[in-house]
Amino acid sequence: MRRNSNIFIGVLFIIIGTLFLVSNLGYINFSWSYVWPLALLVPGIYLHFSFFTGLDKNPGILVPAGILTTYGLLFYANVIFGWGLMAELWPVFLIGISIGLFELYIFGNRDNALLIPIAVLGGLGLIFLTDTVYLLNRKYLAPAFLIILGILIITKSNHKKDSNNKDIIENKEENRE
Repeated sequence: MRRNSNIFIGVLFIIIGTLFLVSNLGYINFSWSYVWPLALLVPGIYLHFSFFTGLDKNPGILVPAGILTTYGLLFYANVIFGWGLMAELWPVFLIGISIGLFELYIFGNRDNALLIPIAVLGGLGLIFLTDTVYLLNRKYLAPAFLIILGILIITKSNHKKDSNNKDIIENKEENRE
């Protein structure tokens, strides 16, 4: 695996160097502003590729994979459409973390403890993003998010309470025998 990663990095440097050389010779108009988001996007895509092809079976790599890919796409959007977008798209930073954690939840061992940071970060990101996405209305989305979060917390609490009561009953039955 190490050899493949060295080849990949080497080829990437050769391509970037060639683009700069051809640009400096005047044959193409090339700017670093179109390349630097690749520093996030390429590793993110590579980590996804590694996991889904079986090169690395650790689902933990999906957290940085999701974050890096999301941030790389965010920065490309800003490079292409202008950095004024960042004033509206900053909630994507919260959503990127939520995406990485959600990928770990889905492809990992489905640890329910991950659902709380996923819901909080993703929900807050979506709420703050509603200024940009006009299809969503903060007036309704924020209260709905709080209601759903409250229901999740209550049901999680009741599930633990029921589980503890069941354990107590089983222990009493074992002690009687």
